[in-house]
Amino acid sequence: MKYLPLNPDIFIHNRQRFVERMEKNAIAIFNSNDELPVNGDALYPFKQNADLFWLTGIEQEDSMLILFPGNPDKRYREVLVLLRPAELKEKWDGRRLRAEEAKAISGISTVVWLDTLDGLLQPWIHLSDIIYLNSNENDRKSSLVQVRDYRYAKEMRRRYPLHEYRRSARILKDLRSVKTALEVEVMQQAMDITDKTFRRLLSFIKPGVMEYEIEAEIIHEFLRNRATGPAYSSIIAGGDRARTLHYVSNNNECKDGELVLMDFGAEYGGYCADLTRTVPVNGKFTPRQKEVYDACLQIHRYAASILKPGILFTDYSEKVGEEATTQFLKIGLLTRGDVKNEDPENRAYRKYLYHGISHHLGIDVHDLGSRTGAITEGMVFTIEPGIYIEEEQMGIRIENNFWVTKDGNRDLMKHIPITTGEIEALMKP
Repeated sequence: MKYLPLNPDIFIHNRQRFVERMEKNAIAIFNSNDELPVNGDALYPFKQNADLFWLTGIEQEDSMLILFPGNPDKRYREVLVLLRPAELKEKWDGRRLRAEEAKAISGISTVVWLDTLDGLLQPWIHLSDIIYLNSNENDRKSSLVQVRDYRYAKEMRRRYPLHEYRRSARILKDLRSVKTALEVEVMQQAMDITDKTFRRLLSFIKPGVMEYEIEAEIIHEFLRNRATGPAYSSIIAGGDRARTLHYVSNNNECKDGELVLMDFGAEYGGYCADLTRTVPVNGKFTPRQKEVYDACLQIHRYAASILKPGILFTDYSEKVGEEATTQFLKIGLLTRGDVKNEDPENRAYRKYLYHGISHHLGIDVHDLGSRTGAITEGMVFTIEPGIYIEEEQMGIRIENNFWVTKDGNRDLMKHIPITTGEIEALMKP
């Protein structure tokens, strides 16, 4: 890992939160992600299962966590399972964690090797009545690949058909959506690195620069500040390409008079930042670009003003849609007739703002959490309104990250330049 060691209290506290939600006489088992092949003998870079990382801080493949709070032997109420270090494998693939190192990262005092687990696990299963198994229940999940969690669940049901089974994901969806102060400290480091990177870009962008050159600057600044790398594939979209929400080709020239939309964020310590800014390639907004940008910023600020505990996520989205309608009327994108005759299921403003305003943020960029229930204290959200105008070949999006507090929220990116004046001042030669 490139980042500095994290406070193990993050993971100790997360496990405590999970155990408090377990039913009596239950055991919970968590697996790492698979190592996935690319072609030939090559593998994709390994990415740890987000739930296992949230509970342990361990990023190594072939790892497991066993939580059995009712185990009569106190030593085995929390067990971290690791692949036994092998001299030959380490010559090829690098050093693997030793037990003491894993204990320091996770705060778990009992570490066992994977090749000894079966003999230990079976008696623990026999002592329990309920088995919690994990699955990916992110609402945005689309892949049907039978990953390790599902293969493991199938095998456990075959071996222990008379036990009761529970879904850990039901608990984790609630817990992971509410960030502790310790987690937010790590997220803030990811956002501070993203801030440094954006400021670097403002002095780099000019007419003729290629989108991939901007992306290269992002990666350079991330790595030199100990980020693991990008939290997601960076979107660098000049001109009309900014209307494509997930544009990742990043292979075109940024031209004089255009805007360039940049959606990027660092990953640090397993946690993500998610920033979007739209800037003039030549360093100066035209009057129309400024008008549209300021309308987008007003929608952004309005959303921040109502993001607080108690409001339903659906009501929050609806209110922001009302503000978008108001702004679009002001800048001439909509007429009163458009609004009066709009389809309630496809409102008029949706022609120019066709994505959601906010999503949960954390270990995953689109983190676990309800998109229909009430917003609660501790959640971290993006706020990212956009305005996309096909007729003007223009796309603008503005995005910051917010931690919901008792009475409102805290903008974790408040120091990152956001107004047209701030951006122009920093882009001056």
